[in-house]
Amino acid sequence: MKNKATVAYIGTGYMGRPMIFKLLELGYRVQVYDKYVKAAKTVIEAGAVWYNSPKEVAQDADIVMTNLPLPHHVTENMLGDNGALAGMKTGSTWIDFSTTDYHNTQYIAGEAKKKGVYSLEVPVSNLSHMGVDFGNISFYVSGDRQGFDSCHPVLNGIGKISFFVLNKIGQAQGVKLLTNLLCYTAIVILGEVLVIAKKHEIPLDWMWEFIKASQGNSFAAEQISPFVFDGSYDYSCSLEIAVKDTDLTVKLAEEFNVPLPLGRIIEARYRQAGEKYKSADNYIIVTKLVEDENNLDLRIPEFTAPSPYGLNRNYVYSHKFVKDDFGRIKPHPYQFNYDRPKQKLQNCLEEIAQTLTEFMAYINYLILQESYKLGQNIGLTQDLLVNVIRWGCGSSWVSDNENSYQPNDRIIAKFKDYNFDQTAKIPTINKIIALLEK
Repeated sequence: MKNKATVAYIGTGYMGRPMIFKLLELGYRVQVYDKYVKAAKTVIEAGAVWYNSPKEVAQDADIVMTNLPLPHHVTENMLGDNGALAGMKTGSTWIDFSTTDYHNTQYIAGEAKKKGVYSLEVPVSNLSHMGVDFGNISFYVSGDRQGFDSCHPVLNGIGKISFFVLNKIGQAQGVKLLTNLLCYTAIVILGEVLVIAKKHEIPLDWMWEFIKASQGNSFAAEQISPFVFDGSYDYSCSLEIAVKDTDLTVKLAEEFNVPLPLGRIIEARYRQAGEKYKSADNYIIVTKLVEDENNLDLRIPEFTAPSPYGLNRNYVYSHKFVKDDFGRIKPHPYQFNYDRPKQKLQNCLEEIAQTLTEFMAYINYLILQESYKLGQNIGLTQDLLVNVIRWGCGSSWVSDNENSYQPNDRIIAKFKDYNFDQTAKIPTINKIIALLEK
């Protein structure tokens, strides 16, 4: 392959644009196509070259990248009328960044092989909050090793780290789904914990600081909370995608004989959100379910998320970064270690906050075990699982400190002793507790 490959990029949405900007910055020729021309406006202004169909954009490209929302979008753009595969040359490589049905990916890869085209599935982790924007994007790759070796410089250019997971195409998507499951679970639990805090008149900004300094901290608690507090629910991803991801996770678990009891509860909650709200709504709107159920909101007055995906779409991240021992980075105001809030609350309220964070940590641990089981059944080693979760989910106290964390199921009884469900409707937590008490 030439020193600088020609890259065709299909899908210039929230996930695609940051990668295209990075490719242009690195000096690659980038050819782009999207169903909606306006979605490509900013990347064209930055130097990308527009083409009118997937077939046209793929011609003369060394690498064709697809980054699309749903399985049928990938099929249409690769194999449909004027599909990209028809324009691809022998020896080129198709890279699919989409999180989709892996049977779909396997079928397209089979068609590509007939033409001498390599195929890689490369689900993207950490996009927007911890990915391209923060410089931590990681890739899980499966498929043709020769294609991976030739494209490795490109992947390393737009990402921080790449893991070649398995030769069998389709399995990398399972890795993405199991890491997503950790985040989605933490988001749903976070919403219900914040409702409990508000019902007990614990200030939400105080509670956020307390969680970040506790064992219950995670990517979701740290970086998703602001999108709840400002009511934006995070513009980086749609509810439709989250509903699709959780559904695919359950189906994958069924195929690989993994029970996934907690995961099924979370999938049902996202499905409920998908039935109530618009598919184009932002994916953290799942937390609005518990707000509506309790007839309250979780806003902090005058608070704005420190992100361009929040209420302030013009927000610019700080150029001052902190780095942890693993090499992951975050811009200020985020940190890798937090202090407890200086303000002291009544003892009973701080005890409630402590119980809530211990409960969050325990749930994070339990869903981590379900994710491990799913990954093991797919065929991943434990070491690889630890690495992909570490990079795929960002910093999480439990997964980062699993060797020292001592899970104790007595937190369930301690949580129940407070009778939180008498003052707050917490349907997901109640279902999880009922499951654990069986």
